[in-house]
Amino acid sequence: MSWLSDVFQKGGPFFIVNTFFLAVVIGLIVERAIYFLGRGHLNAKAFLEQLRKLLSANNVDRAKKLCDATTAPVARVAKAGLNRLHRGEAAVAQAMEETMTDTLPEVKTRIGALWSLANISTLVGLLGTITGLIATFGAIGNANPAEQRERLSAGISEAMYNTAFGLSIALLCMIGHLLLSAAMKKVVSDLEAFSLRFENLLADGGSAAASRAPAAPTEDLEA
Repeated sequence: MSWLSDVFQKGGPFFIVNTFFLAVVIGLIVERAIYFLGRGHLNAKAFLEQLRKLLSANNVDRAKKLCDATTAPVARVAKAGLNRLHRGEAAVAQAMEETMTDTLPEVKTRIGALWSLANISTLVGLLGTITGLIATFGAIGNANPAEQRERLSAGISEAMYNTAFGLSIALLCMIGHLLLSAAMKKVVSDLEAFSLRFENLLADGGSAAASRAPAAPTEDLEA
C-alpha cells in the first residue's frame, strides 16, 4: 500500500483523474462480460430445436413458457413470434422484426464508448505529462543547484507515470473493445440466423399450431 500511495503522490492530479476513468472502464467491461456470459448468452440452435419439438406437438403454450424462462434476446424474439402466431405469417414476421429492432441496442450498448475512453485516458495522461514537465522546468529555474536534481527527478517521474498510466488504460480499452465486439457480433449473428430459421419454422409448421393457439397469451397450468 505504501508503494501505491507513493505512485499516486508522484503521479499528480491527472493521475487521479485517470484512475477514475480506469474504474469506469473496468466497470463497463465487467458489466458487458456478465451480460454476454449470462443474460445475453443462449445456444440458439439448441433453443430452436426445443421449440421445434414443442411446436411439432402443437404445444404453443409450453413453447411460450420456455421463452419466458430466459431474458435472452433470442427468446424474446421467439416469444414475439409465438404471440402473433394466430394472426398469420405477416404478423409473425412483423412482430419478430420489431422485437429485434428493440433488442439490438441492448446488445450493442456501451461497447463503442471504450474507444472514446481510450482516447480520453491517453489525452489525460499526455496532459499530466505536459503539466508535470512545465512545473519541473519552472521549479528548477528558481532552485539552487542542490535542489535541481531532486526536482527534476520528481517532475520526470510525474510525467512518465501519467504517460504510462494513460497508455495502459487505452490498451485495456482496446483489448476490451476487441473481445466485447466479437461477442456482440456473435450474438447479433445468432439472433439474425435464429429469427430467419424460426420464421421459416412457423411458416412451414405453424398452421396446425395456429389452429390450436389461443387468440391471446395464456398461462400453462401444468406442473
